[in-house]
Amino acid sequence: MTTSPSDAAPRPFPWVGLFTLAAAIFIMVTSEFLPTGLLPQIAADLDVTEPQVGLLVTIFAGTVVVATAPMAAATRRFQRKHLILVVLVVFAVANVGAALAPTYGLLVAARVLGGLAHGLFWAVAGAYAGYLVPKHQIARAVAITSGGGTAAFVLGVPAGTALGTAVGWRTSFLVIAGIVVVLLVLVVKFLPAVNHAPPLATGEIAVPARRDATFPSVLFICLLVLVVVGGQNIFYTYIAPYLIGSVGFAEGAVGGLLFLYGGAGAIGLVLAGMLGSRYPRGALYGMLAVVIVAVTLLGLLAEVPAAVVVLLVVWGASFGGIPALLQTRLLHAASPRVRDVGAALLTTAFNIGIGGGAAIGGALFTVLPTPGLALVQAAVIAAGLVLLVVADLRRRGRQARGQTPPDTDDEVAGEGTVPLITGSIALPDHHRHGDHRHAHADDSGR
Repeated sequence: MTTSPSDAAPRPFPWVGLFTLAAAIFIMVTSEFLPTGLLPQIAADLDVTEPQVGLLVTIFAGTVVVATAPMAAATRRFQRKHLILVVLVVFAVANVGAALAPTYGLLVAARVLGGLAHGLFWAVAGAYAGYLVPKHQIARAVAITSGGGTAAFVLGVPAGTALGTAVGWRTSFLVIAGIVVVLLVLVVKFLPAVNHAPPLATGEIAVPARRDATFPSVLFICLLVLVVVGGQNIFYTYIAPYLIGSVGFAEGAVGGLLFLYGGAGAIGLVLAGMLGSRYPRGALYGMLAVVIVAVTLLGLLAEVPAAVVVLLVVWGASFGGIPALLQTRLLHAASPRVRDVGAALLTTAFNIGIGGGAAIGGALFTVLPTPGLALVQAAVIAAGLVLLVVADLRRRGRQARGQTPPDTDDEVAGEGTVPLITGSIALPDHHRHGDHRHAHADDSGR
Protein backbone atom coordinates (compact mmCIF):
# COMPACT_ATOMS: atom_id res chain seq x y z
CA MET A 1 0.00 0.00 0.00
CA THR A 2 1.13 3.53 -0.66
CA THR A 3 0.90 6.44 1.70
CA SER A 4 -1.49 9.15 0.60
CA PRO A 5 -2.43 12.05 2.85
CA SER A 6 -5.69 12.45 0.97
CA ASP A 7 -7.08 9.13 2.16
CA ALA A 8 -10.14 9.57 4.32
CA ALA A 9 -8.97 7.32 7.15
CA PRO A 10 -6.41 9.03 9.42
CA ARG A 11 -2.95 7.50 9.39
CA PRO A 12 -0.40 7.42 12.19
CA PHE A 13 2.43 9.92 11.86
CA PRO A 14 5.19 8.17 9.83
CA TRP A 15 8.04 8.63 12.32
CA VAL A 16 10.16 5.71 11.10
CA GLY A 17 9.88 6.62 7.43
CA LEU A 18 10.76 10.25 8.11
CA PHE A 19 13.76 9.33 10.26
CA THR A 20 14.92 7.01 7.47
CA LEU A 21 14.80 9.95 5.07
CA ALA A 22 16.64 12.08 7.64
CA ALA A 23 19.39 9.44 7.84
CA ALA A 24 19.78 9.49 4.06
CA ILE A 25 19.98 13.29 4.07
CA PHE A 26 22.58 13.10 6.85
CA ILE A 27 24.91 10.90 4.82
CA MET A 28 24.35 12.89 1.60
CA VAL A 29 25.28 16.21 3.21
CA THR A 30 28.21 14.67 5.10
CA SER A 31 29.70 13.37 1.85
CA GLU A 32 29.13 16.69 0.07
CA PHE A 33 31.15 18.74 2.56
CA LEU A 34 33.64 16.09 3.71
CA PRO A 35 36.53 17.39 1.54
CA THR A 36 36.47 20.70 3.44
CA GLY A 37 37.73 18.92 6.55
CA LEU A 38 40.29 16.77 4.71
CA LEU A 39 41.93 19.35 2.44
CA PRO A 40 45.54 18.78 3.58
CA GLN A 41 45.35 14.98 3.45
CA ILE A 42 43.75 14.80 -0.01
CA ALA A 43 46.09 17.47 -1.41
CA ALA A 44 49.20 15.69 -0.11
CA ASP A 45 48.09 12.26 -1.33
CA LEU A 46 47.16 13.39 -4.85
CA ASP A 47 49.94 16.00 -5.14
CA VAL A 48 47.61 18.93 -5.80
CA THR A 49 47.03 22.24 -4.03
CA GLU A 50 44.52 22.72 -1.23
CA PRO A 51 42.45 25.19 -3.35
CA GLN A 52 42.14 22.44 -5.97
CA VAL A 53 40.75 20.12 -3.32
CA GLY A 54 38.41 22.91 -2.20
CA LEU A 55 37.07 22.98 -5.75
CA LEU A 56 35.70 19.48 -5.18
CA VAL A 57 32.89 21.02 -3.12
CA THR A 58 32.30 23.66 -5.80
CA ILE A 59 32.24 21.01 -8.54
CA PHE A 60 29.80 18.92 -6.52
CA ALA A 61 27.48 21.91 -5.95
CA GLY A 62 27.82 23.05 -9.56
CA THR A 63 26.75 19.62 -10.76
CA VAL A 64 23.70 19.83 -8.52
CA VAL A 65 22.80 23.27 -9.89
CA VAL A 66 23.13 22.29 -13.55
CA ALA A 67 21.60 18.82 -13.48
CA THR A 68 18.91 18.68 -10.79
CA ALA A 69 15.97 20.34 -12.57
CA PRO A 70 16.46 18.47 -15.89
CA MET A 71 16.86 15.14 -14.09
CA ALA A 72 13.76 15.81 -11.99
CA ALA A 73 11.74 16.57 -15.12
CA ALA A 74 13.06 13.48 -16.91
CA THR A 75 12.21 11.15 -14.01
CA ARG A 76 8.92 12.67 -12.86
CA ARG A 77 6.96 9.57 -13.96
CA PHE A 78 9.17 7.14 -12.04
CA GLN A 79 8.02 5.74 -8.71
CA ARG A 80 9.54 7.84 -5.91
CA LYS A 81 10.70 5.06 -3.61
CA HIS A 82 12.31 3.11 -6.42
CA LEU A 83 14.06 6.28 -7.60
CA ILE A 84 15.52 6.89 -4.13
CA LEU A 85 16.89 3.34 -4.11
CA VAL A 86 18.55 3.82 -7.51
CA VAL A 87 20.01 7.16 -6.43
CA LEU A 88 21.47 5.63 -3.25
CA VAL A 89 23.13 2.86 -5.26
CA VAL A 90 24.73 5.44 -7.57
CA PHE A 91 25.82 7.52 -4.56
CA ALA A 92 27.48 4.48 -2.98
CA VAL A 93 29.35 3.82 -6.23
CA ALA A 94 30.45 7.47 -6.37
CA ASN A 95 31.90 7.32 -2.85
CA VAL A 96 33.71 4.06 -3.57
CA GLY A 97 35.09 5.72 -6.70
CA ALA A 98 36.26 8.70 -4.65
CA ALA A 99 37.96 6.40 -2.14
CA LEU A 100 39.81 4.46 -4.85
CA ALA A 101 40.60 7.37 -7.20
CA PRO A 102 44.36 7.25 -8.01
CA THR A 103 44.39 10.73 -9.60
CA TYR A 104 42.77 14.09 -9.02
CA GLY A 105 40.94 13.86 -12.35
CA LEU A 106 39.25 10.59 -11.39
CA LEU A 107 38.34 12.04 -8.00
CA VAL A 108 36.66 14.95 -9.81
CA ALA A 109 34.74 12.44 -11.96
CA ALA A 110 33.59 10.61 -8.83
CA ARG A 111 32.41 13.91 -7.31
CA VAL A 112 30.46 14.75 -10.47
CA LEU A 113 28.73 11.36 -10.28
CA GLY A 114 28.01 11.99 -6.60
CA GLY A 115 26.63 15.44 -7.44
CA LEU A 116 24.25 13.94 -10.01
CA ALA A 117 22.95 11.45 -7.44
CA HIS A 118 22.77 14.12 -4.74
CA GLY A 119 20.76 16.51 -6.90
CA LEU A 120 18.19 13.94 -7.95
CA PHE A 121 17.95 12.64 -4.39
CA TRP A 122 17.03 16.11 -3.12
CA ALA A 123 14.51 16.59 -5.91
CA VAL A 124 12.74 13.44 -4.70
CA ALA A 125 13.38 13.62 -0.94
CA GLY A 126 12.56 17.33 -0.75
CA ALA A 127 8.96 16.64 -1.71
CA TYR A 128 8.60 13.19 -0.11
CA ALA A 129 7.49 14.49 3.28
CA GLY A 130 4.64 16.32 1.58
CA TYR A 131 3.33 13.01 0.24
CA LEU A 132 3.70 11.16 3.54
CA VAL A 133 1.61 13.49 5.70
CA PRO A 134 -1.44 15.75 5.37
CA LYS A 135 -0.79 19.44 4.79
CA HIS A 136 -1.14 20.55 8.42
CA GLN A 137 1.68 18.16 9.44
CA ILE A 138 4.17 19.17 6.75
CA ALA A 139 6.15 21.55 8.99
CA ARG A 140 6.75 18.80 11.57
CA ALA A 141 7.68 16.27 8.89
CA VAL A 142 10.10 18.66 7.17
CA ALA A 143 11.70 19.55 10.51
CA ILE A 144 12.44 15.85 11.08
CA THR A 145 13.95 15.23 7.64
CA SER A 146 15.89 18.52 7.75
CA GLY A 147 17.40 17.34 11.02
CA GLY A 148 19.55 15.02 8.92
CA GLY A 149 21.25 17.99 7.26
CA THR A 150 21.77 19.76 10.58
CA ALA A 151 23.24 16.62 12.14
CA ALA A 152 25.62 16.32 9.18
CA PHE A 153 27.17 19.69 9.98
CA VAL A 154 27.17 19.14 13.75
CA LEU A 155 28.33 15.49 13.78
CA GLY A 156 28.82 14.00 10.32
CA VAL A 157 31.49 16.25 8.83
CA PRO A 158 33.49 16.53 12.10
CA ALA A 159 33.35 12.73 12.60
CA GLY A 160 34.33 12.07 9.00
CA THR A 161 37.18 14.55 9.34
CA ALA A 162 38.41 12.92 12.54
CA LEU A 163 38.26 9.46 10.93
CA GLY A 164 40.06 10.62 7.81
CA THR A 165 42.75 12.34 9.86
CA ALA A 166 43.31 9.22 11.96
CA VAL A 167 43.28 6.47 9.31
CA GLY A 168 43.31 8.22 5.92
CA TRP A 169 40.83 10.25 3.88
CA ARG A 170 39.97 7.32 1.62
CA THR A 171 38.61 5.39 4.59
CA SER A 172 36.09 8.14 5.29
CA PHE A 173 34.57 7.81 1.81
CA LEU A 174 34.53 4.01 2.07
CA VAL A 175 32.69 4.24 5.40
CA ILE A 176 30.12 6.56 3.80
CA ALA A 177 29.59 4.04 0.99
CA GLY A 178 29.08 1.27 3.57
CA ILE A 179 26.52 3.36 5.46
CA VAL A 180 24.66 4.00 2.21
CA VAL A 181 24.38 0.22 1.70
CA VAL A 182 22.80 -0.08 5.16
CA LEU A 183 20.45 2.78 4.26
CA LEU A 184 19.31 0.88 1.19
CA VAL A 185 18.02 -1.89 3.45
CA LEU A 186 16.33 0.61 5.77
CA VAL A 187 14.64 2.40 2.87
CA VAL A 188 13.31 -0.87 1.47
CA LYS A 189 11.93 -1.90 4.85
CA PHE A 190 10.78 1.34 6.50
CA LEU A 191 10.14 4.08 3.93
CA PRO A 192 6.50 4.01 2.79
CA ALA A 193 5.87 4.26 -0.93
CA VAL A 194 3.81 7.22 -2.13
CA ASN A 195 1.55 8.24 -4.97
CA HIS A 196 3.38 11.33 -6.22
CA ALA A 197 1.12 12.05 -9.22
CA PRO A 198 -2.51 12.71 -8.25
CA PRO A 199 -4.92 11.02 -10.68
CA LEU A 200 -6.68 13.33 -13.11
CA ALA A 201 -10.36 13.93 -12.48
CA THR A 202 -12.91 13.51 -15.26
CA GLY A 203 -12.35 16.23 -17.84
CA GLU A 204 -9.01 17.33 -16.36
CA ILE A 205 -6.13 17.71 -18.80
CA ALA A 206 -2.52 17.25 -17.76
CA VAL A 207 -0.52 20.39 -18.56
CA PRO A 208 3.16 21.36 -18.13
CA ALA A 209 4.27 22.38 -14.65
CA ARG A 210 4.89 25.96 -15.77
CA ARG A 211 1.13 26.35 -16.45
CA ASP A 212 0.12 25.08 -13.02
CA ALA A 213 -1.66 27.80 -11.03
CA THR A 214 0.78 27.42 -8.12
CA PHE A 215 3.99 27.56 -10.17
CA PRO A 216 4.52 31.34 -9.77
CA SER A 217 4.47 30.87 -5.99
CA VAL A 218 7.10 28.14 -6.32
CA LEU A 219 9.33 30.45 -8.36
CA PHE A 220 8.94 33.24 -5.81
CA ILE A 221 10.00 30.96 -2.95
CA CYS A 222 13.07 29.91 -4.95
CA LEU A 223 13.91 33.60 -5.48
CA LEU A 224 13.55 34.15 -1.75
CA VAL A 225 15.91 31.22 -1.09
CA LEU A 226 18.48 32.74 -3.44
CA VAL A 227 18.42 36.03 -1.51
CA VAL A 228 18.36 34.59 2.02
CA VAL A 229 20.85 31.74 1.53
CA GLY A 230 23.09 33.94 -0.60
CA GLY A 231 23.08 36.61 2.10
CA GLN A 232 23.84 34.03 4.79
CA ASN A 233 26.92 32.77 2.98
CA ILE A 234 28.40 36.21 2.33
CA PHE A 235 29.50 36.28 5.97
CA TYR A 236 29.26 32.69 7.22
CA THR A 237 31.76 31.44 4.62
CA TYR A 238 34.37 33.69 6.24
CA ILE A 239 33.36 33.18 9.86
CA ALA A 240 36.78 31.72 10.80
CA PRO A 241 38.75 34.85 9.78
CA TYR A 242 36.16 36.93 11.65
CA LEU A 243 36.49 34.91 14.85
CA ILE A 244 40.29 34.80 14.73
CA GLY A 245 41.27 38.13 13.18
CA SER A 246 38.49 40.45 14.28
CA VAL A 247 37.27 39.01 17.58
CA GLY A 248 40.63 37.61 18.71
CA PHE A 249 39.79 33.98 19.46
CA ALA A 250 42.57 31.42 19.20
CA GLU A 251 42.58 29.26 16.09
CA GLY A 252 41.91 26.17 18.20
CA ALA A 253 38.70 27.70 19.55
CA VAL A 254 37.02 28.03 16.16
CA GLY A 255 35.91 24.38 15.99
CA GLY A 256 34.20 24.61 19.37
CA LEU A 257 32.47 27.86 18.46
CA LEU A 258 31.17 26.41 15.21
CA PHE A 259 29.98 23.33 17.08
CA LEU A 260 28.10 25.71 19.39
CA TYR A 261 26.60 27.43 16.35
CA GLY A 262 25.56 24.11 14.82
CA GLY A 263 24.06 22.85 18.08
CA ALA A 264 22.01 26.04 18.33
CA GLY A 265 20.86 25.39 14.76
CA ALA A 266 19.44 22.05 15.88
CA ILE A 267 17.41 23.90 18.53
CA GLY A 268 16.17 26.27 15.84
CA LEU A 269 15.08 23.32 13.74
CA VAL A 270 12.99 22.00 16.65
CA LEU A 271 11.43 25.44 17.07
CA ALA A 272 10.64 25.53 13.34
CA GLY A 273 8.85 22.20 13.63
CA MET A 274 6.82 23.41 16.62
CA LEU A 275 5.97 26.91 15.41
CA GLY A 276 5.86 26.19 11.70
CA SER A 277 2.95 23.79 12.05
CA ARG A 278 0.66 26.51 13.43
CA TYR A 279 2.30 29.75 12.28
CA PRO A 280 4.27 29.00 9.09
CA ARG A 281 4.38 32.62 7.95
CA GLY A 282 4.85 34.21 11.36
CA ALA A 283 7.63 31.80 12.29
CA LEU A 284 9.52 32.61 9.07
CA TYR A 285 9.13 36.37 9.62
CA GLY A 286 10.33 36.06 13.21
CA MET A 287 13.39 33.92 12.49
CA LEU A 288 14.50 36.13 9.60
CA ALA A 289 14.15 39.20 11.82
CA VAL A 290 16.21 37.63 14.61
CA VAL A 291 18.96 36.67 12.13
CA ILE A 292 19.11 40.26 10.88
CA VAL A 293 19.44 41.66 14.40
CA ALA A 294 21.97 39.06 15.58
CA VAL A 295 24.25 39.39 12.55
CA THR A 296 24.09 43.18 12.67
CA LEU A 297 25.25 43.08 16.28
CA LEU A 298 28.02 40.63 15.35
CA GLY A 299 29.26 43.27 12.94
CA LEU A 300 29.05 46.04 15.54
CA LEU A 301 30.31 44.17 18.62
CA ALA A 302 33.26 42.25 17.20
CA GLU A 303 35.51 43.60 19.95
CA VAL A 304 33.35 42.05 22.70
CA PRO A 305 34.10 38.27 22.68
CA ALA A 306 31.44 37.37 25.27
CA ALA A 307 28.77 39.12 23.22
CA VAL A 308 29.97 37.37 20.08
CA VAL A 309 29.54 33.94 21.69
CA VAL A 310 25.96 34.75 22.73
CA LEU A 311 25.13 36.21 19.33
CA LEU A 312 26.55 33.14 17.56
CA VAL A 313 24.10 30.98 19.50
CA VAL A 314 21.19 33.31 18.69
CA TRP A 315 22.19 33.45 15.02
CA GLY A 316 22.54 29.66 14.81
CA ALA A 317 19.20 29.01 16.52
CA SER A 318 17.32 31.49 14.33
CA PHE A 319 18.85 30.53 10.99
CA GLY A 320 18.75 26.81 11.81
CA GLY A 321 14.99 26.71 11.30
CA ILE A 322 14.81 28.91 8.20
CA PRO A 323 15.64 26.29 5.52
CA ALA A 324 12.95 23.97 6.92
CA LEU A 325 10.41 26.81 7.01
CA LEU A 326 11.21 27.74 3.40
CA GLN A 327 10.80 24.12 2.32
CA THR A 328 7.54 23.93 4.27
CA ARG A 329 6.29 27.09 2.58
CA LEU A 330 7.04 25.59 -0.83
CA LEU A 331 5.22 22.35 -0.04
CA HIS A 332 2.24 24.33 1.23
CA ALA A 333 2.21 26.57 -1.84
CA ALA A 334 2.84 23.97 -4.55
CA SER A 335 0.09 21.73 -5.81
CA PRO A 336 0.92 17.99 -5.72
CA ARG A 337 1.45 18.18 -9.49
CA VAL A 338 4.51 20.43 -9.19
CA ARG A 339 5.98 19.40 -5.82
CA ASP A 340 8.81 17.37 -7.36
CA VAL A 341 9.71 20.10 -9.84
CA GLY A 342 9.47 22.65 -7.03
CA ALA A 343 11.77 20.58 -4.80
CA ALA A 344 14.30 20.34 -7.65
CA LEU A 345 14.20 24.11 -8.22
CA LEU A 346 14.51 24.70 -4.48
CA THR A 347 17.63 22.51 -4.35
CA THR A 348 19.08 24.44 -7.28
CA ALA A 349 18.30 27.76 -5.60
CA PHE A 350 19.97 26.64 -2.35
CA ASN A 351 23.16 25.61 -4.15
CA ILE A 352 23.30 28.80 -6.22
CA GLY A 353 22.77 30.78 -3.02
CA ILE A 354 25.58 28.93 -1.25
CA GLY A 355 28.05 29.35 -4.11
CA GLY A 356 26.95 32.85 -5.07
CA GLY A 357 27.03 34.14 -1.49
CA ALA A 358 30.51 32.72 -0.95
CA ALA A 359 31.70 34.33 -4.20
CA ILE A 360 30.27 37.73 -3.27
CA GLY A 361 31.78 37.44 0.19
CA GLY A 362 35.12 36.55 -1.34
CA ALA A 363 35.05 39.62 -3.58
CA LEU A 364 34.14 41.88 -0.65
CA PHE A 365 36.68 40.22 1.64
CA THR A 366 39.51 42.10 -0.04
CA VAL A 367 37.92 45.53 0.49
CA LEU A 368 35.92 45.16 3.72
CA PRO A 369 36.89 44.00 7.22
CA THR A 370 35.06 40.81 8.19
CA PRO A 371 32.64 42.66 10.54
CA GLY A 372 31.60 44.58 7.44
CA LEU A 373 30.63 41.31 5.77
CA ALA A 374 28.24 40.71 8.67
CA LEU A 375 26.55 44.05 7.98
CA VAL A 376 26.27 43.20 4.28
CA GLN A 377 24.67 39.86 5.16
CA ALA A 378 22.16 41.57 7.45
CA ALA A 379 21.26 44.04 4.70
CA VAL A 380 20.73 41.33 2.07
CA ILE A 381 18.55 39.20 4.36
CA ALA A 382 16.60 42.32 5.36
CA ALA A 383 15.93 42.90 1.65
CA GLY A 384 14.66 39.32 1.45
CA LEU A 385 12.33 39.89 4.40
CA VAL A 386 10.96 43.06 2.80
CA LEU A 387 10.43 41.16 -0.46
CA LEU A 388 8.53 38.46 1.44
CA VAL A 389 6.32 40.90 3.35
CA VAL A 390 5.47 42.89 0.20
CA ALA A 391 4.58 39.71 -1.71
CA ASP A 392 2.34 38.50 1.12
CA LEU A 393 0.59 41.87 1.40
CA ARG A 394 -0.06 41.93 -2.35
CA ARG A 395 -1.46 38.40 -2.21
CA ARG A 396 -3.76 39.28 0.67
CA GLY A 397 -4.89 42.35 -1.24
CA ARG A 398 -5.83 40.19 -4.20
CA GLN A 399 -7.69 37.83 -1.89
CA ALA A 400 -9.65 40.72 -0.38
CA ARG A 401 -10.71 41.75 -3.88
CA GLY A 402 -11.72 38.17 -4.65
CA GLN A 403 -9.08 37.75 -7.36
CA THR A 404 -7.49 34.67 -5.74
CA PRO A 405 -8.86 31.87 -3.54
CA PRO A 406 -8.40 32.05 0.24
CA ASP A 407 -4.83 31.48 1.40
CA THR A 408 -4.24 28.03 2.87
CA ASP A 409 -0.64 28.73 3.81
CA ASP A 410 -1.48 30.64 6.98
CA GLU A 411 -2.29 29.29 10.43
CA VAL A 412 -4.24 26.28 9.21
CA ALA A 413 -5.13 22.83 10.36
CA GLY A 414 -6.42 21.42 7.11
CA GLU A 415 -5.09 20.00 3.93
CA GLY A 416 -6.03 22.87 1.65
CA THR A 417 -7.18 22.60 -1.93
CA VAL A 418 -5.49 21.90 -5.21
CA PRO A 419 -6.08 24.75 -7.70
CA LEU A 420 -7.73 23.74 -10.94
CA ILE A 421 -5.80 24.12 -14.17
CA THR A 422 -6.83 24.50 -17.77
CA GLY A 423 -9.23 21.76 -18.69
CA SER A 424 -10.19 20.92 -15.09
CA ILE A 425 -13.76 20.34 -13.99
CA ALA A 426 -14.47 20.79 -10.29
CA LEU A 427 -15.94 17.59 -8.88
CA PRO A 428 -17.16 16.52 -5.42
CA ASP A 429 -14.47 15.19 -3.11
CA HIS A 430 -15.64 11.60 -3.39
CA HIS A 431 -15.03 11.76 -7.15
CA ARG A 432 -11.69 13.57 -6.91
CA HIS A 433 -10.14 11.25 -4.31
CA GLY A 434 -12.06 8.24 -3.23
CA ASP A 435 -13.08 6.85 -6.61
CA HIS A 436 -9.54 7.02 -7.95
CA ARG A 437 -7.62 5.46 -5.14
CA HIS A 438 -7.78 1.96 -6.51
CA ALA A 439 -7.82 2.81 -10.22
CA HIS A 440 -4.08 3.60 -10.46
CA ALA A 441 -1.03 1.53 -9.78
CA ASP A 442 0.63 2.52 -6.54
CA ASP A 443 4.25 3.51 -6.06
CA SER A 444 5.32 0.12 -4.82
CA GLY A 445 4.53 -1.37 -8.21
CA ARG A 446 1.76 -3.57 -6.89
